[in-house]
Amino acid sequence: MRRRHRDSRQSNRTILLTGFEPFGGAERNPSQEIARALDGRAIAGRRVVGAVLPCVFGRAGTELLRLLRKHQSAVVVCLGLAESRAEITPERVAINVDDARIPDNGGQAPADRPVIRGAPAAYWSTLPVKAMVAALHSRGVPASVSNSAGTFVCNHVFFRLLHALRRRPGVRGGFVHLPPVMEGGDALAGGPGLPLETMVEAVAVLLDVAVRDRRRRRA
Repeated sequence: MRRRHRDSRQSNRTILLTGFEPFGGAERNPSQEIARALDGRAIAGRRVVGAVLPCVFGRAGTELLRLLRKHQSAVVVCLGLAESRAEITPERVAINVDDARIPDNGGQAPADRPVIRGAPAAYWSTLPVKAMVAALHSRGVPASVSNSAGTFVCNHVFFRLLHALRRRPGVRGGFVHLPPVMEGGDALAGGPGLPLETMVEAVAVLLDVAVRDRRRRRA
């Protein structure tokens, strides 16, 4: 019993950080690269556990729940790619709908389907999203609070995370969308983007704020 208590206390000193594999024919996904880059780093006295989720409805949520059970982390931050955005955007709310404009990596394209049947229409993030944005602004990194995580696998994972955290009141969690990677001074395909190194350190800042700022900020 003492060993179990000690192991649980040790695992609560971790931060679970997830990203996604590339999807939609893309060759890379910055969320995957950042989760791997920060895996094992110590932030705010806690060790980061980085993991990569499949970009597949259902399977992504199942893998996230497995990671939650395994690591029992105090903070959970899921990352995803928003190709059209130019900023790092912590998400404010997850909605209970899967509605894909393109197939996921398993060939699924659900339409107007609930993420969890019978669950609430939406959940608020329990991360201090405005404090996170303010911390990035203070470092000159473009960021803003987003009010829509979309209806693809990112939102699916976000909603399943917050639904699971109802039974873990001491655990904070949420989702952050990233812009594409800027390479050689130019964004991929001429669109918006940030250098990968900038986003790695920006996410480290977000994790630090998520651990240290105990206040829940939303509206």
